[in-house]
Amino acid sequence: MRVFDILLPKIADNKIKGSPYPFYFLCLISPLSFLRSLIHLFHSDGGAYSIAGINLTSDHANEVIFTFALWGSSQLILGILQLLVLSRYRSLIPLIYLLLIIEIALRIFIGHIKPIYFSHTPPGMIANWVLLPIACFMFILSIRSAMSAEMNT
Repeated sequence: MRVFDILLPKIADNKIKGSPYPFYFLCLISPLSFLRSLIHLFHSDGGAYSIAGINLTSDHANEVIFTFALWGSSQLILGILQLLVLSRYRSLIPLIYLLLIIEIALRIFIGHIKPIYFSHTPPGMIANWVLLPIACFMFILSIRSAMSAEMNT
């Protein structure tokens, strides 16, 4: 079985192929992704100052808050996708981890090429560095264990 076939199976079903640990970890982080998106969408400042510590005293504070709400809408889509995979399409768990790794890596990259000043280290910045290696490990585990399970059948 090739990695591509594991990431994009011909039939997406609710069977976990390989280790259940990536599924369990996704069960832990998916509600947090969903909650984070709702904060960015509906909190009065989108979490820009209250959580991230971004200065909102300039004339462009509304644009920053608007951008955080847009970010929240993207996070909501990813959160819904995660919940769908957990509830109905578990064979796509490796693909969800790949998307999560790409999203986190892009956030870190953007932080380097377009740095801004925070009054304190935002929790999401710390979470990126914690979650990235765990997501990579879960991705590798989901791929390798699916390949092993396929060889053993």
